[in-house]
Amino acid sequence: MAFVKSIPEPEESVAAVMGRYPTMAMPMMQFSEEILRTGDCAFTHEERELIGAYASGLNNCTYCYNTHKATAEAFGVAEGLLDDMVNDLDTADVDEKMRPVLEYVRKLTKIPSKMVQADADAIFDAGWDEHCFHYAIMICAMFNMMNRIMDGYGVKNTAEFRLSRGRMLVETGYLPYGKQAQQ
Repeated sequence: MAFVKSIPEPEESVAAVMGRYPTMAMPMMQFSEEILRTGDCAFTHEERELIGAYASGLNNCTYCYNTHKATAEAFGVAEGLLDDMVNDLDTADVDEKMRPVLEYVRKLTKIPSKMVQADADAIFDAGWDEHCFHYAIMICAMFNMMNRIMDGYGVKNTAEFRLSRGRMLVETGYLPYGKQAQQ
């Protein structure tokens, strides 16, 4: 159950939290839409959701991890891969080109003050350009922020809700949630 009475348990979600502050909702959802769906980067939707869900898993954010794991799997990420990545990225069956990106996200999430040039170079050496590097950082940062918001509010909701919300994100993208929060 959320920590505030204005968010009833069946409605616990990003939209419910942001609905309390509608002037913040649409800019956040526009940002989400840009970095996860429409922005100019070679990462697929699947890879973008994988990055975000992975950051949420590292943060143990139940709501965001399970919602975006469902989204990533609906886009085609193998079932169980994200759990394997969170448990041990080094042994998970991850595409080798994505591995340095995910290692970067892990380090940026867990020990951001320890980032070094070699961490970035590994991404470039794998064939990703500066746009993808930027998007990896932005996705990681946004999910770390959203994890703090959802955990700060105590938002969990049900497993069924998180699964359905994750699948809906594949179909609708992020903008409808900003509009919903503004109503």
